[in-house]
Amino acid sequence: MRTLAITDFKAHALQVLGQIAETRESVVVTKRGKPLAEVIPYSPDVPRPGKLADALVFENDILSPLGEDMWDACK
Repeated sequence: MRTLAITDFKAHALQVLGQIAETRESVVVTKRGKPLAEVIPYSPDVPRPGKLADALVFENDILSPLGEDMWDACK
């Protein structure tokens, strides 16, 4: 994994993104020597963090988990 100062990344962003796509190697962008961001190559097979739809369970019928009697008691 290669590191690159933010000013260099800004000046050469298109070139750096092209290299990332070609080599499939990620780049850490730094600001004053401290890591700020990581630019990684895109991969459609990798699940993305932050997708809420992958974290939820969808129920088609919301009444059956409680049962008819319990549903009426919860009103």
